[in-house]
Amino acid sequence: MPQTLDAAAVRTWCSLALDALGRDREEIDAINVYPVADGDTGTNLYLTVESAVQAVEAVFDAHATGTSVPDLPDAVRAMAHGALIGARGNSGTILAQLLRGMAEVLGEDGAGTGAGGVTGAAEDGGDHLARALRRAAQLAREAVAHPVEGTILTVAAAAADAAARTAGDGASGAGGDGAAYGSDAAVHAAYAGARVALDATPGQLAVLGRAGVVDAGGRGLLAVLAALVEAVTGDAPARVAPGARPHDLPAVVESCDTDDSSPGPAFEVIYLLETDEAGIDRLRRRLDALGDSLVVVGGDGLWNVHVHVDDAGAAVEAGVEAGRPYRIRITHFGAAAGHQRERAQRAVVAVVPGEGLAGLCAEAGATTVLARPGEPPASGELVEAIRRAHAHEVVLLPNDAELRHTAAAAAEQARAEGIRVALIPTRAAVQGIAALAVHEPDRRFDEDVVAMTSAAGATRYAELAVAERQSWTMAGICQAGDLLGLIDGDVAVIGTELAATAESVLDRMLSAGGELVTLVLGEDVPDTLADRLERYVRDGHLAVDTVVYRGGRQSVPLLIGVE
Repeated sequence: MPQTLDAAAVRTWCSLALDALGRDREEIDAINVYPVADGDTGTNLYLTVESAVQAVEAVFDAHATGTSVPDLPDAVRAMAHGALIGARGNSGTILAQLLRGMAEVLGEDGAGTGAGGVTGAAEDGGDHLARALRRAAQLAREAVAHPVEGTILTVAAAAADAAARTAGDGASGAGGDGAAYGSDAAVHAAYAGARVALDATPGQLAVLGRAGVVDAGGRGLLAVLAALVEAVTGDAPARVAPGARPHDLPAVVESCDTDDSSPGPAFEVIYLLETDEAGIDRLRRRLDALGDSLVVVGGDGLWNVHVHVDDAGAAVEAGVEAGRPYRIRITHFGAAAGHQRERAQRAVVAVVPGEGLAGLCAEAGATTVLARPGEPPASGELVEAIRRAHAHEVVLLPNDAELRHTAAAAAEQARAEGIRVALIPTRAAVQGIAALAVHEPDRRFDEDVVAMTSAAGATRYAELAVAERQSWTMAGICQAGDLLGLIDGDVAVIGTELAATAESVLDRMLSAGGELVTLVLGEDVPDTLADRLERYVRDGHLAVDTVVYRGGRQSVPLLIGVE
């Protein structure tokens, strides 16, 4: 029975797509060989759609207490925004842009909409859906720096072309609501066109042909389109096994333009970015020169950036130069070149307070979670990072005393999923750096955890913060605007000038001895401060070395560690 494509149908579509991806994600992960064989395409698509579902449900919840209901523009824009802010991986980022393109057309006022759905007389429902799919495919292709055929982009374009042919033929069924039947024909045609295109992907991309699989991203898109068919028509297409295709392929595929057998970049970097069009243009040029698999999606001041690079720190710095990046996720691919990545034996997940440390820890092999000032990560975000680490054993470094309960909850949830997790209760980022410095994934897990815990425990930590109000401290009464030198969490020094206060803190910390001083400078702290403090340590303590890192945008201007 044909249905109106209204807000309720969008809600149903999102729910069905999430169910389908939840059912198929492990099988889709298993056929993931391009652009990186890291076995997470199905999971990334699932998490992206999960975020879209949450956004659509929030719109319906907002109307629950009143008499009104969401209209189609409200629902599709929420769906697209939710996918944008929750997009994961290469495939999830492209899917978010596909949904954005559909939302642009389906959310138009008056074009093919009646009573909040695609059934009005202004435009046949099939034409409207065909235009939406065409816009989706166009935006997705524009978002990818170097589009490759045989991928999700090819499948999306085929779906749009098939829907457009059906709409152009005037297919509307016999009798009844012509617009609704037009929508029915368009979505069936889109799904059929996508399925044919998916079957052909191994002949377009050499890495797929060698592996004997279809494109994982395209397979995930087929599941999303099947959900759209069911939401619009009430008929569920027959389920397709992720690796299945009806035609035999030659043993050697000669007609492929892309051969991705050589190892690619080491890191995947993803973040949300607030900036304008000019900032995005500069960012695209910078990131395109740094790495590959560049996808930038979004608009209206908010973008989701995805790139594969060897220098994760440089990719994050490019975002800082372009605007305000947040929700930064850096994943180390490990040994994933030309074959399905096996789950690593051990990994480290570290919470970091700034973009600079995110790059530093990622280069040391850690999966990082960025804690923005005033916005500590939730346990779910830590669990997701543990999953992204893709390892049997994970060492979790919260690097913040306030995160101990959150980190413990995340560790318990991950253990329930069969992952062995050791939580080292690091209370500051400098303790996490010390733990990472002695991490050796080849030794026994317990021995590695003991060594990392010992290194973190042997590192005293301090930070310089600005007092927000007058208050009584262990060092006396401070006034709003005073500099506070906190050692191991307690106020030990009250000052008015950053360098002098830092020197007083160093004196107190080094009075008990030390071999190495670590300085982590905030975004607005000049290099001259690091130079002055390095000289101060060298002049007063000849046997003590000093290392300096740029932390980027962090909650305090200076972090200090003494080992």
